[in-house]
Amino acid sequence: MSGGGHGHSNGATVKERADIALNNDFLRKAVKFTTERLKGGKLKATDEHGNWEEWRERGKQIRLHTVAHLDYYLNQFVDNARANGVHVHFADTAEEAVHISLSIAERKKAKTVVKSKSMVTEELHLNHALESIGVDPIETDLGEYIIQLAGETPSHIIIPAIHKNRYQIADLLSVDAGETLEPDTQVLAGYVRRKLRTKFLEADIGMTGCNFAIAETGSMVLFENEGNARMVTTVPKTQITLMGMERIIPSWADLEVMATLLPRSATGQKLTVYMSGITGPRRSEDADGPDEMHIIIVDNGRSLQLGDPEFQELLNCIRCGACLNACPVYRHIGGHAYGGTYSGPIGAVLKPSLQKNVAEWDDIANASSLCGACYEACPVKIPLHDMLIYLRRRKIEQGHGDKVEAAGMKGFAAIMSKSGRFKTVLKLGKLGQKLVARNGEIRIKVGPLKGWNSYRVTPSLPKKSFRDGWGTLEAELRHGLQEIAPEARARMEQIVKDRAKGGGHGHGHG
Repeated sequence: MSGGGHGHSNGATVKERADIALNNDFLRKAVKFTTERLKGGKLKATDEHGNWEEWRERGKQIRLHTVAHLDYYLNQFVDNARANGVHVHFADTAEEAVHISLSIAERKKAKTVVKSKSMVTEELHLNHALESIGVDPIETDLGEYIIQLAGETPSHIIIPAIHKNRYQIADLLSVDAGETLEPDTQVLAGYVRRKLRTKFLEADIGMTGCNFAIAETGSMVLFENEGNARMVTTVPKTQITLMGMERIIPSWADLEVMATLLPRSATGQKLTVYMSGITGPRRSEDADGPDEMHIIIVDNGRSLQLGDPEFQELLNCIRCGACLNACPVYRHIGGHAYGGTYSGPIGAVLKPSLQKNVAEWDDIANASSLCGACYEACPVKIPLHDMLIYLRRRKIEQGHGDKVEAAGMKGFAAIMSKSGRFKTVLKLGKLGQKLVARNGEIRIKVGPLKGWNSYRVTPSLPKKSFRDGWGTLEAELRHGLQEIAPEARARMEQIVKDRAKGGGHGHGHG
């Protein structure tokens, strides 16, 4: 079975991939429909909660504290997990994590691996690595299974196949089944359920991600809605869990907060359908569970954020996907346009930050409107919009800025610094636009206006600007002052003077 490709957008840059997405009407409608539904569900669930902002702050403080003391809680978790009979491995790089996983699979002479949803394994491209040694990786989350058949990567952290409808899914599953399946959700889900049942029973290894790891007991916790992760962690004799090093929380009491924040933010649910806490392999008195359990703790660039005042909060992320649903950029271009495992605002920051790849910053960090919707949606208050600006600044500082853009900004600064220059440019602009403006709109697609006017319209400069109008209005106001009482006239004149100087706000007391 194919381990998944790199999505369906083939452009080399975010702009090129976004252009492909913007010209795909179906993709735009599908992504918009689902993200609006998820966003609406979140708003309803958080309103019903009652004191959501207080819980957001609690979640933020838990994550801030944990990441600030990550070495302590990691050591505590590892000690307790090993005491529970778990084999714990550390992987500094993606290559090390893949090597450890393949070594376990080879030692077990594994032929098949059933996998529950895991963004870390996507990040490591682990499916391709398993296939390279003759092991068949099988995604058991329905959305992941669909995009695996399609040879694509996830286009959303929570809903991997957000960009497909039931007709496209029916075509994929019909090829897989060798028969025509109706484009009915119950029929399609029923087929996958039956097929995967045999895969669970035959698999040599079960592989999972990790939503949260509990330091006080050495347990790992999985959130899911389909029950497939329970099968992955109970039927195969060997279990491998790959977890980002930041997935730690101190205690089960802290999990209560996360179990409140994550499902509401992700899908608008009050509770996730299945929340599994796993503390070590099967014991003699247990009816099921793996005989051997491995946890691979993955760094892969995460430790680069520790101690960085601008990016350490990036490690607070609980992978709910709420920032994607709120982001106007993601909602128009979908996940594949970002070109990496993680998309949306979190992906725009996470990919270049983990890789320290300055060449990517000009590309991905600019895929944002900087509106701050991601921060408002984030259940642990990560300032992603600020981080995007930090990335842009670092790009410039390290000499990777756009020379044309830099020249344009210098020109803009020179014009705006002198009122006389500004007036002159406005006059020239009014004259020059006569060549390109029609019915109050400029639609040319050349130079700086090419990208903008491909999907929008630039309004032409008005015949009379606000600055021109303000002079007339001020004269009329002064004339009107002659008709009112001297005291009121003096007060109004002072307000006009203060505003003209930019130093007064005109706030009265009665």
